[in-house]
Amino acid sequence: MIVLINNQPLDLPQSATLADAIRAVGAVAPFAAAVNMQFVPNSQYAKFALKADDSIEIIRPVTGG
Repeated sequence: MIVLINNQPLDLPQSATLADAIRAVGAVAPFAAAVNMQFVPNSQYAKFALKADDSIEIIRPVTGG
């Protein structure tokens, strides 16, 4: 199935979870993740089943002033 991660298409197995998608792009903490504009707590990444055409945003904190 194809999902979008930060607007980039990624092909994942049908049974993929959010944790699988994060691993596939090599995201390194700290970050937050949202699927279809809904925040997902990191404790739920491994349980959160993805569907074709889901839009995932991986957001890194910005520091500075």
